[in-house]
Amino acid sequence: MSVTDPLTPEPLLQLGLGFMASKTLLSAVELGIFTVLADGGRDRASLSSEVGLHPRSAADFLDALVSLNVLTRSEDGTYRNTPSADLFLDRAKPSYVGGILEMADARLFGFWNNLTDALRTGAPQNEVAHSGAPFFATFSQDPVAWRNFLNGMNGVSTPLAAALAADFDWTGRRHVIDVGGALGAVPAAVLTLHPDITGGVFELPPVEPVFDEFVAARGLTGRLVFHGGDFFSDPLPEADVYVMGQILHDWDLEQRRFLLKKAYDALPAGGVLIVYDAMIDDERRRNTYGLTLSLNMLIDSEGGSEYTVADASQWLQAAGFTKVEARPLIGGYTAVYATK
Repeated sequence: MSVTDPLTPEPLLQLGLGFMASKTLLSAVELGIFTVLADGGRDRASLSSEVGLHPRSAADFLDALVSLNVLTRSEDGTYRNTPSADLFLDRAKPSYVGGILEMADARLFGFWNNLTDALRTGAPQNEVAHSGAPFFATFSQDPVAWRNFLNGMNGVSTPLAAALAADFDWTGRRHVIDVGGALGAVPAAVLTLHPDITGGVFELPPVEPVFDEFVAARGLTGRLVFHGGDFFSDPLPEADVYVMGQILHDWDLEQRRFLLKKAYDALPAGGVLIVYDAMIDDERRRNTYGLTLSLNMLIDSEGGSEYTVADASQWLQAAGFTKVEARPLIGGYTAVYATK
């Protein structure tokens, strides 16, 4: 006879208070903890002095990061990055994904305090929530916030770019355009692996200066080029592969269908459109990240949301694509490959 474990509130409390752990990590990224420790271990006094921690907070803060498994602390009190933190949270490394965490800290963390209002009204809760002005046109006028946003998009795209570059068969492909591709993490990863392929990013003109910095840092100037424009009103640049990553979730259904049909019409026969997002599993039970990211789109867009793999496949087929294949990437993301 088995004894049923008694119910306890601990899991619910950990879930409800999870923002404490989240903000601890976000503050560590903001302070540059992981970048400092990438140069070697530091004791508490040295590290605190470097990043500006008050003595009252230093021990608890750094040891909380140890308990969260992003730092280690040796017996002599030396703090070091864990391998994953060293690879992905050191700003000096091309594998840095902290851009999305920086944006989450600066923007999204506060907006999520208004989730209940968003659920009741269906209205966004971001910078332009009450102005009625277009989000991207307005947001791009603030240079600091704009750069933070672009680096955030690049941060979340960097690991996905590596996965996508490895997953898709690029044999015979000549030119890839990332439609709405921010700084170009995906084509940069593809071009790095495939020297015979060229690429570009089709983005709003204010993206170009930050894009140029990113491309130069990756040694891809001349191979990865910028095309300025609006993908709703301007023609798409020619390519045999288009990528729409984390694009469809920004828009409502009519706009999604428009963009997919536009890509289909612009591709040559045999061309491929790659769509990736944090697509919700078709049963809507497992991909917590995709479901909560959909709530983020409620907060941060006028009509956006995540969507299921079945939804994406149906929309692509309706646009005219004859071969549609979905495959999981990493971290709750799915890629759908659609061939004309």
